[in-house]
Amino acid sequence: MGVVGNLSSEQIEFFNSNGYIVIESFSSEEETKEMRDRMAELLQEFDGASSTVFSTKDHQQLKDDYFYKSAENISFFFEEKAYGEDGRLQQPKELSINKVGHALHELDPVFRKFSSSEKIKGLFLSLEYKRPTVIQSMYIFKQPGIGGEVVPHQDNTFLYTEPTTCTGLWLALEDSTKTNGCLWAIPGSHKDGLRRRMIRGESGTYFDNPPPIYDQRDFAPLEVKSGSLVVLHGNLVHQSFENLSSKSRHAFSLHVVDTDGCTWSKDNWIQRKTAPEPLYAS
Repeated sequence: MGVVGNLSSEQIEFFNSNGYIVIESFSSEEETKEMRDRMAELLQEFDGASSTVFSTKDHQQLKDDYFYKSAENISFFFEEKAYGEDGRLQQPKELSINKVGHALHELDPVFRKFSSSEKIKGLFLSLEYKRPTVIQSMYIFKQPGIGGEVVPHQDNTFLYTEPTTCTGLWLALEDSTKTNGCLWAIPGSHKDGLRRRMIRGESGTYFDNPPPIYDQRDFAPLEVKSGSLVVLHGNLVHQSFENLSSKSRHAFSLHVVDTDGCTWSKDNWIQRKTAPEPLYAS
């Protein structure tokens, strides 16, 4: 196979204890700039005709065929607050997009290069994945002034395998601070198990349980520099607040599941027509 694990025993111990790790300088300045520049090109090519609004507070959009098809496309989602009362964008489209997803890792050469790199493979070998597979990717903008809140959640809620195997990777493409909407997490919350699932039914999506109530005092900020990678256990409770500052907070995220001895749920929102290729098989 040729893949070599790249996490230290101390990093693995911290991850197992806290449910996350921060790897500083995971990507070079050249690599993060290449991804930002490539996204600027994709936005320039985007005509705005095919898109929808994304919000973590309202999952009505998950009844939208555009959202379902985004699992195997490069699709664009606007911020809730991007539009004025007249229904028109209040700022240029480049400053109005919430995210682009969910198959950048497959369909775009720049993002595919990062997503399938040896350092990504080595990370999952260190976490003892046998057949890790990227199931979705997102470029997240957290636009200045209107970057929407992401409510507390667990990634396994949306990307469920039996047994649960989702791990999130969150690469900062710009400095991420409490001012511009950094991640916040409850250390150790992954040990409390999965609290609820989002189910895709015939008439759309729904949750099997009401949202849990969390004490905001339990959350710790994960402020990181551009190029840092945050690795998130699928059961870790995390969130981010609105970006009310004048600075954006671009990030590229991947969600990876194991496909060796694990079953992808037939009622996940992502139901692909073609099976994704694994990063490696051991």
